Amino acid sequence: MPQSHCSLARLLVDARPSSTTGFDTIRTEFYREEFLKHRECLRQQREAYSECTISEMEVALRRVMALVDELCADGDVDVDLVVSRLLQSFDGVTKLSAWSDPTRIH
Repeated sequence: MPQSHCSLARLLVDARPSSTTGFDTIRTEFYREEFLKHRECLRQQREAYSECTISEMEVALRRVMALVDELCADGDVDVDLVVSRLLQSFDGVTKLSAWSDPTRIH
């Protein structure tokens, strides 16, 4: 794995505060896995995108992953709605849902 991918993976995994417990931890891990799927999908399609797009997506993924724990712990935010919209935005680029939707297999 190239150095940039290793660094990004380490940032995404190490961005978790330890104060999250219970249901928030489960939800946080689920969201983290979903964002990591988008990162992997983007990596697999790297040659189809400009370097600018790749860079912007990687920065956005790092920012979201750094905030996902905070969002899950914040009782004032509808985290499911916020994260759902973020995932839809990433899906607009990666088209991950098209890969995993069995009704779209030809």
